[in-house]
Amino acid sequence: MAERRTVSVHVDGRTRTGVAEPRLLLADFLRRELGLTSVHVACEQGLCGACTVRLDGRLALSCLVLAVQVDGCEIQTAAGLASGGDLHPIQQAFREKHGLQCGYCTPGMLLATQALLEVTPEPTEAEIREHLAGNVCRCTGYTGIVASVREASRLMLEQRS
Repeated sequence: MAERRTVSVHVDGRTRTGVAEPRLLLADFLRRELGLTSVHVACEQGLCGACTVRLDGRLALSCLVLAVQVDGCEIQTAAGLASGGDLHPIQQAFREKHGLQCGYCTPGMLLATQALLEVTPEPTEAEIREHLAGNVCRCTGYTGIVASVREASRLMLEQRS
């Protein structure tokens, strides 16, 4: 049996520590060791985007990263978008514009949207679709998702002014 290691990360504004075997995936560490169930696991091959987190500010597929690789890193999950019980404008937009159905892809979609809007505050439909191409949704057909991203863009621009 491989030696277990202590892994300390800063997740959604809190320092969290757990123990991981060297081959434990970050997705499994976050879910099982830290109890963060907003990180979903689906394909386990980096193809669907359900396990997306932000790792030191960049989008990462947590099913392709080992937990021991992120010791000392900053991680944001979709649960970390909300602040003090208030929905983030992205979460609000997805709720209002029906950008979710079963909700399985939603955490990855939310974080991908956040990353897109940080770089491109007013994306075109083509830019939205291209940016979200790594996040698979089997329910919505993406019409509601695109509308949600556009609404999130509007809400966030409104907040800034």
